[in-house]
Parts: sequence; C-alpha cells; structure tokens
Amino acid sequence: MFRTDPKKTHFGPSSAVSTASTPATAYPHRLNFYTVPPTSEITLDQFEQWAIYRLKVLGEIESCQYRNKTAKETEAILKPLLDKYLPLSTSTSAGFSTANLAKVTEERKKDHYSHFILRLAFARSGELRARFSRAERVLFRIRWATDDAVERQRFLASLNLDWGPIDADELQNLSPYLSSLSGPTAASETYFKVDWERVSDLVEQRRVFLRAGKAYVPTSEQLSLVSAEFTTRLEAALELTARALPRLDEDDRIMPILNHLSLDFTQPEYNMPANLTGAAITAKSIDGLVNPHFPLCMSHLHNTLKRTHHLKHFGRLQYTLFLKGIGLSPDEAITFWRSSFSTTTDDKFTKEYRYNIRHAYGLEGNRRNYKPLSCQQILTDRHPGPGETHGCPYRHFSVDNLVAALSRGGIVDKNVLGGVREDVEKKKFHLACNRVFEHVHARELKREKDEGKAVNETIVHPNVYFARSWELRNPGVRAQRAGAVEEEQGGQGPHGEE
Repeated sequence: MFRTDPKKTHFGPSSAVSTASTPATAYPHRLNFYTVPPTSEITLDQFEQWAIYRLKVLGEIESCQYRNKTAKETEAILKPLLDKYLPLSTSTSAGFSTANLAKVTEERKKDHYSHFILRLAFARSGELRARFSRAERVLFRIRWATDDAVERQRFLASLNLDWGPIDADELQNLSPYLSSLSGPTAASETYFKVDWERVSDLVEQRRVFLRAGKAYVPTSEQLSLVSAEFTTRLEAALELTARALPRLDEDDRIMPILNHLSLDFTQPEYNMPANLTGAAITAKSIDGLVNPHFPLCMSHLHNTLKRTHHLKHFGRLQYTLFLKGIGLSPDEAITFWRSSFSTTTDDKFTKEYRYNIRHAYGLEGNRRNYKPLSCQQILTDRHPGPGETHGCPYRHFSVDNLVAALSRGGIVDKNVLGGVREDVEKKKFHLACNRVFEHVHARELKREKDEGKAVNETIVHPNVYFARSWELRNPGVRAQRAGAVEEEQGGQGPHGEE
C-alpha cells in the first residue's frame, strides 16, 4: 500500500499518479461524500499536517456542540478556522483560469486526503468513530449551507441517490395533507419520498408527512435528507476501515502518526504563557489565587488539603501538575506541600512525598516532563474511590453535593445552578463548567464583547481556565499570552503511595 520512499506515501494501487499531475476534474464538486479513497502520492509531512489542520476544525465543532451552539453560531465560529486551515472555494467564485483551477484543486485535494487520514485514525474504536461521524456531519452541513446553489444541485445529481421527486398525481392526492406542513405553497413544492428512518430527525420534529412507512420530504428540508445519507455512508465506511486497520500495524511510519492523531482528539496539552501573572508564583501566593481563578476541581482539592492536611496520591498528582502548569517552581512546590502536610513529620514527608513531587516535575526517575491533566483526562482516567478527591466534580459528585460545593464557592444564582443541574443530567460536564466560568466572569466578558475583543473559546483544560480567568481580571496581560492548548500523547503520570 505504501512506497518505500520515507518521504512519500500514497493511498491505493502502485499505479497512482503524482500530485502534480492530478487533473482538476479529479474534484469536480466542492461538496464530497468521500466515497472514493485518494490514490495520488503525498509526502509524510503533508499526511500529518493536513490531518492536523482538519483536526483543529473538528475539535472546534465538538467544542461548539459541548456549548449547545446553534447552527448559525457554529458556522460563524468556524468560518475563520475553515478559511485558515481548510478553505474550499466554489468553482464559480474562483473563476476558470488555469491558476484558479489549480488553487481549487489543491484545496479540495487537501480536504479529501485529510478526511481519509482522520478516518484511519478514528476508526479504531466505537467512541472515536461516533465522534468523528458527528463532527464530519456538522462540517458537511456547514459546507452545504455555504455552497453555490448550482454547484450543489450538480453534486446531488452526481450521487445517483435512490430517491427522487414524487409524480404529479401522487402530489395532487396528498396535497390536503402536505399543505398542513408547507401551507398554501404545498402544490408547487417538490417532494421526495424515502423510508422514514432516513429522516428520523425530521420525523421527530413533525416536519414531514408519513404514510405507509414513507416520509414525504419537501425540497426545503433537503439538507436533512442529504446529511442523513452522508452519515449513513460514512458510518458504514468507518466500520470497513476498522476491519482493515490491522494491515497497517507493521508500518512504523504511518501508525505512530495515526496513534498521535487519535490521542490529539482527546488529550489537549497545556503550555503555560510565560510570566502570565507578572510575578513569580510562590507557595504563599496560592491561597490568594484560588478564588476566582481556580476551576472547581482544583479549588476542591485545595480546600480539602487545607482542611485535612493530606491528599491521596491521585489527588496530589492532579493538583501538583496543575500548580506546575500555573508556574509554581519545584522548590516552591515542595515548600507548598510541606506546609500543607503540617501534621506529617519531616522524615515521613521526605521518604513518601518529596520524591513524587520532584518526579512530577521531571527531576527524578525517567525525568519525563509530565504535563497538567486536561479535562478529558480527568473525566476518563481513574475515577475517584472512597476517600479520594481527584477527578471532575461535575461528573463525580452527586448533583446535590455539586450544587452545595458551588454554593459554598459563591455561586448562588438559581438560574445558573439550575442550568448546571440540566448540564450534568445530560452528561455535558464541559458545558456545566463553562457555564459557571461565564457567570463568575460575566462583567469582564461583557467588557470584552463591548470592546470587540470577545474570544469564542470553550475551556477544556483546568490551566486554560486559570489563564483565561487571570486575563479577564487583568486585561493588560492578554498580549503576554503566548501559550496554547496543544496535544500530547502522554499518560497518567508518575505513581506513588497513598
């Protein structure tokens, strides 16, 4: 399947043509159901970089879904990302000059390849396949909404779908029923007849007429029909891809990239902006940063530590890496933990805890530079047991205990608490945390919006929560924020005694 040239790889048979010779007619449509795998050669650098670009877009789609953004809001948020990473010009807007056709072809080629590369990366588990399918469906719907109407109909004609408009006699017979959906324009509307399961979303919303197991779909609802077809085909293709994956196990160039990409979808890594607070963070300054800058998971660990003078291993690890991420030095971390473990003797602290703190900073053992845990890692890694305080309160607390913890932290607004309850019941833990953040920083977020500096950023990392909170309360540091949420392969971290 792959050439031996370490800088080149290709999908498909060895007779594949080179990138430079790919004709413009290879991508006649801006929209794509991705039914035909790509066959021309690309470099390994392109293989990875194009996939990363698409991953940035799909990651933001997931963030919008976490926050219950509407279709219009999602489209507006994604537009700058799509323009930057996955632009797709229409043939009409680009014109028909040789240069413009080459540009359109290259854009569509990158879109085509990046989809199939991520299909390989995300086919390995049912959860990843479902997430990939959901995000790709949203992306397709956005592309559909922004496509040229003429090109869109040409694309539909190319699909040879097994559904078409109903004839005039059937339309006439059903017009009394269809008019209840489309009003007086029912007689002039074009309808498609399909099995009702293919448009279950429209059935649920009562936007189609049902008879004898068939749904009569007006042209105005065509997108639901097309996107359902897109999803059905993609899910079937992902199942086939999953069965083919073992054939790639022996390729030591491709598999590490695919493994990294699949991890990237779940484990963002945080790089702390240099000198975010403008001064060195010390053991003594931690107490003053907790409120309002710490997310609930970290303030819970901090308050438990202050009250009991002890945390079990995974709580210490989660909190140590967070403090490391906000800029606490190794020496100050040891000072902080020694003073916090005030009921522990010096000898016991040195033997059982000091080493693990230094290990988390990469100063002992294999000297690995452990990164602060992301929300996804905290949600999915080892769940807290009896007496343990690590994890995510929005997931691991009972709803009543969660509301009580938020109330103790000053969140008493009934609408906010009610919204958090609903989010948790729907298992939208990120949304609940972001809801609290937006309430706590409502005044600063309004100021940003009024100044035209609003940032559409879903918080998916405790250290991003801290940095964003600090920026909002200290607007002068915005220019200093050079860090970003990247991705990592890393694991849980060092282990130690209780």
